[in-house]
Amino acid sequence: MTWIRGLDRLSLAGLAVLALLVGAALAGTLLGVGGAQDAIVGPRLAPPDGQWPLGTDQLGRSMLPRVLAGIGTTLLLSAVAVAVTATASTLLGLVAGYRGGWVGEVVLRGVDVLYAFPTIVLAILVAAVLGPGRSATLASIVLVTVPLMTRLVKVAAETVARRDFVTSALISGASHRYVLARHVLPNVAGTVAVQGTYALSVGILVEGGLSFLGFGVQPPASSLGALIQQGGIYLLAAPWLLVWPGMVLVAAVLAITVFGDGLRDRLEPRDSRALK
Repeated sequence: MTWIRGLDRLSLAGLAVLALLVGAALAGTLLGVGGAQDAIVGPRLAPPDGQWPLGTDQLGRSMLPRVLAGIGTTLLLSAVAVAVTATASTLLGLVAGYRGGWVGEVVLRGVDVLYAFPTIVLAILVAAVLGPGRSATLASIVLVTVPLMTRLVKVAAETVARRDFVTSALISGASHRYVLARHVLPNVAGTVAVQGTYALSVGILVEGGLSFLGFGVQPPASSLGALIQQGGIYLLAAPWLLVWPGMVLVAAVLAITVFGDGLRDRLEPRDSRALK
């Protein structure tokens, strides 16, 4: 984990907040902290107090387990979608950057079509086709984040493919598959990692936006976007229903953003980093 030592304090703080959110989600899911999220434990719309730290919702359910479950759902959906995005974008970007020619043009024109759509419009279109739910959320995040990551991986792979050590490897008889795996992929891994953090923050916002509009995670399941949508109805009577999930969502996006900025400076400094 030597890359962590090169991060500045702000980036480490972002990583710590992200780790705290993951730990809170695991505590709620695996350890049952706060109790069952669907259990009616008190009066409706009770404010936060010693018995219910985050208050209760419109049905008398404690908000603490629901927020913890919402954190887990949002982070899990976003992380799975980003893993799919990273895999697809790496493959497409490597092919487009290393092969070039008409193959690269086909890949780029394909991602340009997706990139032309506004983020929320594309997400709503996917949800309208697949129907509201987790599958629509996953597909939306992937389609929204794939274009930019693919283009950046393509540029990085194209740069590496022109280096002398790649030419030397090919002249010595190495196969294209070996060159891609041994020389090109390790040198675009930093780009994938940095863009992965950006895609994760976008994924959280897309999930929140879709669920807020009613196209994302459906009741009785909880997610940060769904909790914000439900809390908005009772904004004047019970503002804590909106405040808690909203604060967590903002904290998650800010934490990932500052961590991603530090990771970019660590893995891709402004002066040309050494290629392996």
